[in-house]
Formats: sequence, structure tokens, C-alpha cells
Amino acid sequence: MTTGDARLVRGTAQIIVGLVLLRLAAAAFTPLTFDEAYYWTWSKALVGGYYDHPPMVAWVIRAGTLIAGDTEFGVRLVSVLLALPMSWAVYRAAELLFGGRRVAATAAILLNVTMIVAAGTLIVTPDAPLMVASSFVLLALAKVAASGRGVWWLGVGVAVGLALLSKYTALLFGPAILIWLIAVPRLRRWLLSPWPYLGGILAFAVFAPVILWNAEHEWVSFIKQLGRARIATFQLSYIAELIPTQFAFATPLVFVLGVMGLYALTRRDTGALAARALIQSIIWTIVTYFAWHSLHARVEANWFSPIYPAFAIAGAVAADRAQWRARQQRMVRFSLRWAGPVGVLMFVALIAQANTGWLSGYRRDATVRSVGVGWRALAPEIEAVRRRTDAVCVLASDYGTTSWLMFYLPKGSCVAQRGERYRWNFMPQPVLPAGKLLYVDETKPEVEAELRAAFATVQNVAQLQRKRGPLVIETLDLTLLDGAKAAVFDTTPAPELAR
Repeated sequence: MTTGDARLVRGTAQIIVGLVLLRLAAAAFTPLTFDEAYYWTWSKALVGGYYDHPPMVAWVIRAGTLIAGDTEFGVRLVSVLLALPMSWAVYRAAELLFGGRRVAATAAILLNVTMIVAAGTLIVTPDAPLMVASSFVLLALAKVAASGRGVWWLGVGVAVGLALLSKYTALLFGPAILIWLIAVPRLRRWLLSPWPYLGGILAFAVFAPVILWNAEHEWVSFIKQLGRARIATFQLSYIAELIPTQFAFATPLVFVLGVMGLYALTRRDTGALAARALIQSIIWTIVTYFAWHSLHARVEANWFSPIYPAFAIAGAVAADRAQWRARQQRMVRFSLRWAGPVGVLMFVALIAQANTGWLSGYRRDATVRSVGVGWRALAPEIEAVRRRTDAVCVLASDYGTTSWLMFYLPKGSCVAQRGERYRWNFMPQPVLPAGKLLYVDETKPEVEAELRAAFATVQNVAQLQRKRGPLVIETLDLTLLDGAKAAVFDTTPAPELAR
């Protein structure tokens, strides 16, 4: 390694570590989103699968809380740190596919300044470990292309298996790899080799805990998630959301570089066919599926997360390998120069807005309901009401409020969701001690009518507000319940099984 190469590698590592430290700082003071709190409850009862997703997110959270405790920082610690091996995998994949450390360094940095990585590793969801596993799928396939050694298909199998343990979206790697092998003449020999099939068997062996769990639970998670592909009606409005959301999640300048890179990869002068086809097959297979999906249902922006390791490499190809006309070259240079600062600024603005509401003048925004701002102050007030009323357990109507209550109320508090018990099949249904119950829900007239039909005594004992600065996010009624006329919990099966 030359002195210049060593300086480049060292500088890249310093930038990525700095970005990770910034996320760790934000992780320590930003309240959990309701999904994070829900996944944290999973981490307290590790099993082979859950109603919503495979178990990897629970394992990631459990590892973090073993190190840093049941705190926001602990919940997010390992997820944020996983950006380090992810960055290394993308660096090595880009180096193997397109040669040279500069394109590798550019790819690793571009990936880390995207919002999907900055916010997506801070906010712990199944997409965080999926992105990490996706980067190793890409690396293992790059090893196959560069070395020609069949044993690397076992690495592909392990990486795909870990991706499947994160999210079912990883199934799309199967057709993407097949398209790649067919598109590159020199790789077609692998279709007659046992190695890719051994890799596939290994992937499903790694995924086996999820299969076994689903077999024991009437395949509910498979039915729920894979059933999304079923078309009921066509609705064209959703497809219009795809590009704007990815423009924001990639950050605008990384998006520009990535799109330019995808165009450049259609030309022979940007690299070997195997390298160009690999990046395009992964990206376009996943993009095509979700574009089709958007014709009948909304596609959440984070669902594209597994394309971003490949998309960052495409952006690096645009910056460091492709030849452009003068005007296009100026756009590339501008985007490359400012992608990092813009990405950091967007991340800091997002964290500031989510925690304070300053940027919108304390008005409502997209983050206000999902981020648990106000729960640190609200939880002690709810606990004080519970003690004052001698309630033995706190109930809630939705899984988000239930999970926030579990996280922010004193450790060991009895908290349960009254309905949707199928969401909690990973832990025993609470055995409620005799006594009064405290029900927490938003102010809704229809809720009181339903409670009066189910309990002999229904008494509103407090009304509390969850706030972000002067903004009231929601008003919660605290209702004391006693004398249940029927079962307290609704044990109706999951809607997917009811069908």
C-alpha cells in the first residue's frame, strides 16, 4: 500500500467513525420510537420468530442492552456500531468489483452519509441488520466473481441467511443472483455447479429457526408479510411516492450520484460485465418488485434498504470511474463534494426536529407521533396515578403505547395490551392479580362505551398530555376499571389466520 493509499484508507475510517460517534450521541438522548420499544419487548423473550418479522432485530437489541442496559442508548448501541462492518464490506466489495481504493472509499462514505443509514441504524428496525447483511451478500458475490472459487458461495449462503433472519425482503436476493448469473456468460457455469445450490441450502439452514417458529404458529408471520404481494385492487397514487421518498432517504446528492452511476454502469468503460451486472441486478430486481407492489399498496421508504450498499457503489462509480461531459462532470464534482455535509446537516436537523420541534415552529410533523418525545415526563405521572388508585396493572389499546409504557414505567411494572394478543405470542399472557386496572388510551368517546360494556366500574381518574415543547402530541385518558364482566384480554386470532 502506497503512502497515498494509506492516507486515503485512514481518512475514510476517520470519517466513518466520526459519523458513527455522531449517531451514538443522538441515540443516547432521542426517545425510542414506538416500533423500537416494541422490538425491545421482543428482546426480553428471544424466540425463532415474531408475528411481524424474523428475530434478528430482537437479537441486536438484546446484545446492546446486555452492554448498556435498558436505555435508549443500550437499545440502539449495536445497531449503530454495525455500520462499521457494513462499511468495511462495501469498501471491499467496491474494491474487488471496480478496482482501486478510491472508488472503495467513496462508496463507503457515500453509504454512511445517506439518511437510510444515518437514521436507519440509529432507529433500530429490521432494516438495520438487513442493510448490514446485504452488504455482506454483495461482498461474497464479489468474491465469487473475482476469485472464481466455489467455496465463496457458502459465504453467499450465510449472508443471505442472515439477511432472511432480518427481514423477508431478502428473498429477493434469489432472483437477483439468478439474473446476474444468466446475464454474464462466464458466470453461467455456476448454474451447473453444486456450489450455488449448497449456498442456498446453507441460507435456509441459517433461516431454519424462523421456519420452525412459523410451523408452530400456523405460519402467521409468513402469511402476514408474504401476503402483502397479493393484489386486491390497483391504485396508481402510491407509485408517485417512490422517487421523492428515496430522494430524501438517499439524501439528494447521493441520489443524484447513484442514478448517474446506474446509467454509467450500462457502459463498458466503467468496469467488467460481472461487476456492472451485479450492481444492476441487485438494485433493479428490488426496485422492480417494489414498483410493482406500489401499484396496489403503499411502499414504505425504508423497504428499499437492501439496495443501498449497491447503490452507494453505483454512486462511487459515477464519481470515480465514469467519463462525463463537462457539464455532467461539474454535477458529479459538486455532488461528491457536498454529499457529506448535506447528509450530516439533514441528520442533525432530523434529530433536532424530532426531539424539539424547533424547525417547524413547534407544529406537527411526520415524526411527532412515532418518536416517543414526552414519555420520560409522562411515565412518572402515570405511575403516580396508578399508585394513588391502587391499580394492579396498566392496560393499553395499541402495541405502540403498550411498548412505551413497558419501557418507560418502572422496571417490573405490570403492563399489557388488552387487544391484539396475537402480537404478544412470544411471552405468556399476563395473569392479572385481583384488583383494579388502569386503562391508558387517547380520548375517544367510543372507547368509554366499549369499556362500560366490559366492566362494572369505569371511572376516569386523570387526563394527561404528551407534549413536545408547547405542542400537545396526544391527550391520554386514564380510566380505572374494576369488575370485569368477561375476559379482560381479547384473544381473537390474528386477522391473517381468521381469513
